[in-house]
Amino acid sequence: MEGIIHVRIDDRLIHGQVATQWTNELGATRIMVINDEVANNDVQKTVLRMAAPPNVSTSIITKQKAVDNINSGKYKGQKVLIVMKSPVDALNLINMGLDITNINVGNMSVREGTRHIRPTVSINESEESAFKELLNKGVEITTIMVPGDSKVFLKDVI
Repeated sequence: MEGIIHVRIDDRLIHGQVATQWTNELGATRIMVINDEVANNDVQKTVLRMAAPPNVSTSIITKQKAVDNINSGKYKGQKVLIVMKSPVDALNLINMGLDITNINVGNMSVREGTRHIRPTVSINESEESAFKELLNKGVEITTIMVPGDSKVFLKDVI
């Protein structure tokens, strides 16, 4: 996964913390949102691009396009921060051939049918199942809201 420097799950996708703190801390040159629904919604794509820092490129693409682009080496020489909404998406990407070994979980909002596992992380049954499968595949998953926060490992709270 040449060029990929960080993989984050945050259901807000591009927002203040990602646009400022994470991109600055990581020195990201590109934010890649991987989400099939958002990639096919021009209004959402426009809003997300407006939230990104002006000096950081954006890619808002489907899972298949992301896999194709990453596997072809398209981001070699870049510093790409991947953001997706759900652990289900992360598991799909791994099953599609991406070698994701580390994931950081920021925010997963409270929704109907979810339970808190961290102050800013609420999951439903399918998300819990996906997290457990990711852990079983050896993926290291942390729950860090902003770069200065202490590392908490998901395996210790799920």
